[in-house]
Amino acid sequence: MLPIKSALDSKAESYQSNYRAMTEAVDRLKTELERSTRGGGEKYVQRHLSRGRLLPRDRIEMLLDEGSFFLEIAPLAGIGIENEFIGAGVVGGVGLVSGRICLIVANEATVKGGAVSEIGQLKHRRLADISAQNRLPGVALVESAGADLPVQSKIFVPGGRGFREITRRSRDRIPSVSVVFGNSTAGGAYTPGMSDYVIMVRNQAQVFLGGPPLVKMATGEVVDEESLGGAEMHSRISGLSDYLAENELDGLRIARDIISHFRPSGSLKLANVEAPLYPADEMYGIASADVRIPFSVREVIARLVDGSRFDEFKARYGTTLVTGFASIHGFTVGILGNDGVLMSESAGKGAQFIQLCNQQDIPLIFLQNITGFMVGRSYEEQGIIRNGAKLINAVSNSAVPAITIMIGGSYGAGNYAMCGRAYEPRFLFTWPNHRIAVMGPQQLSGVMDIIKREAAAKQGHTVDEAKLEASRKALEAQIQSESDSYFATARLWDDGIIDPRDTRTVLAIALSVACNEPVQGTMEFGVFRH
Repeated sequence: MLPIKSALDSKAESYQSNYRAMTEAVDRLKTELERSTRGGGEKYVQRHLSRGRLLPRDRIEMLLDEGSFFLEIAPLAGIGIENEFIGAGVVGGVGLVSGRICLIVANEATVKGGAVSEIGQLKHRRLADISAQNRLPGVALVESAGADLPVQSKIFVPGGRGFREITRRSRDRIPSVSVVFGNSTAGGAYTPGMSDYVIMVRNQAQVFLGGPPLVKMATGEVVDEESLGGAEMHSRISGLSDYLAENELDGLRIARDIISHFRPSGSLKLANVEAPLYPADEMYGIASADVRIPFSVREVIARLVDGSRFDEFKARYGTTLVTGFASIHGFTVGILGNDGVLMSESAGKGAQFIQLCNQQDIPLIFLQNITGFMVGRSYEEQGIIRNGAKLINAVSNSAVPAITIMIGGSYGAGNYAMCGRAYEPRFLFTWPNHRIAVMGPQQLSGVMDIIKREAAAKQGHTVDEAKLEASRKALEAQIQSESDSYFATARLWDDGIIDPRDTRTVLAIALSVACNEPVQGTMEFGVFRH
């Protein structure tokens, strides 16, 4: 397998301009990620620490194996959304515990006592999906006031799914461990209640469906918190707690001991790992700051794969979709990357390539930078819908793990064909320059302008040019804002924005997780329209 020969000119003005823009974008990303670690603010962090308790990120660090990775999921969930904190009151991700890859979730008790918000619930759901899809043991570091009551109408009904999924994973032999560090009320009580193993910290854990005020109001009984739901009571009387920990560190030690008995994570025979021939730093200058300007996906691939070696499939056919085989940190992968608008030929080529990867049980990597499928009369006559449907069919029914990295634009049905969020890739991360929408702001506002003009003409009305122009500009600004990568990540349309230089490492961790179980493809697809 030959390496890609880079044609990058790092002295070109376009490279320098892109590099400056990406540097600024990554600087902003670092700032926002730092903000996400502040919890509910200095006042509440200090109150938490004054009680002798660890912060959630410190609990995670103490739980993980020394030197383990921790791939955090959706750290900027909720950013910019009214009544939401950055991170949505929960810290979650994957890392090594006692040599096993685990899904770890920690309530951020400094944010409304760990209460679950609307976006927080979506984040919990996403983390649960990662556990189920990749068959990862789950560890919940619990300190939660349950539902955020002022928004209960948005979370109560769908919230039951989370508890259902804990026990369904147990049925599927995916174990769950809860370590309870503090007050866990109502819905917060059902996380340990549904878990396979429960550890409670003495003189800290308090688990009850209703606290003393609710008990007094409902029944007239007067009872203190410790007697009602303390760790001692649950360990000695109710039986909800399986292990009584002396302190937080002891609780984390017990969790590690429990996990050490679990079946080891799957192991694959990997190829030798080689660094790419070209520096990752150069991806700053490759990716266009303006997503309307195309750039070479082969240059990106050359900086992601082992030895920059890439065995391209059908290199001279359907050239707007680049497909081929490579290794990333020793994992054999099939890569699909956009190099222009999707045409009929490239769609058919992509569908065939996905079938080949399924035949050989090879995970898929999608590098998405797509304006959509080609439009126009001749393309419709040539069957662009029919051929595009083949690719979407293949993506929909593929059984091997898929990981999507959005390195530029993600517009229209191109998002679907390149394994967007709705198609359930195991992981989906974006670069800071990423934009996502049904179409670009100018195109969308232009389409609406044409529709309004045609409607006015049919009714015999005169167009108010000033009003129409103001409406067009307002709509364009709205779509520009809603296409932004932070708007998307706030709503969990992805698993996080990453520094392009970290893409290879993120892919390696994601592949380790996805290959936790043997990879098995399928040759069963829906009917292809030929």
